Amino acid sequence: MVLYVGVDVGGTKVLAGEVTRAGTVLRTARRTTPGRRVSVESVEDALTAAVLDVAGGRRIAGVGLAAAGFVDATGERVMFAPHLPWVGDPVRDRLSRRWGAPVALDNDANCAAVAESAYGAARGASSALVITLGTGIGGAYLLGGEVVRGAQGMAGEFGHMRLVPDGRACECGMTGCWEQYCSGNALVRLARARVLVEPTVLAEMCDGRPDRLTGPMVTAAAESGDLVARQSFAAVGTWLGIGLGALTSALDPELVVV
Repeated sequence: MVLYVGVDVGGTKVLAGEVTRAGTVLRTARRTTPGRRVSVESVEDALTAAVLDVAGGRRIAGVGLAAAGFVDATGERVMFAPHLPWVGDPVRDRLSRRWGAPVALDNDANCAAVAESAYGAARGASSALVITLGTGIGGAYLLGGEVVRGAQGMAGEFGHMRLVPDGRACECGMTGCWEQYCSGNALVRLARARVLVEPTVLAEMCDGRPDRLTGPMVTAAAESGDLVARQSFAAVGTWLGIGLGALTSALDPELVVV
């Protein structure tokens, strides 16, 4: 059987999977993303560990790499990644040589949009707005089943729309970006600010150390009915609606996929 591997690399995790031509995921492997303030080599080591784990010694026919960053129009380089150390790096060629297999590189939200169009909620839609929520916010716009890429190949970076003038500082260098108010990072920041101020199960979950609070903790607390956790989700949800409202006014999509 021919082996194809798909790799999603975000701000907190690397997830690799063996995928069939029909889009069925057969096997996965996960690694932690070292972060932005580390060497490029350490991130690519984590990618390689996940890919080789999935391959299990078999020859790889091709790898699709979905990167949480600004990918150039040629699909060669990650020009900038708010949560990863790549800056103008020739990621496709470097990893192709390292893995001994062809590599296709694209922005992660573009990849998600293509998958939704082929196998998911956007099948048959004439236009679709796709938003990916994780450490930050990614996005893509599908028109006639094709991703609208823009002049430099970097269209769809909706997470860096500036919604709040002079707002929170963003890792992209601007302030007031949408993902600073609606994302996994935003959720944790909201909850941490209230852990030692209001009664909440989150204080026990993080041993009274707000810096140890994580997104999964906030999610578990919200599912158990914790008010602080639920209000944090509500705030993120409000900002999600504000951003989606602006985008639907601009793009008039047939449907929105989150």
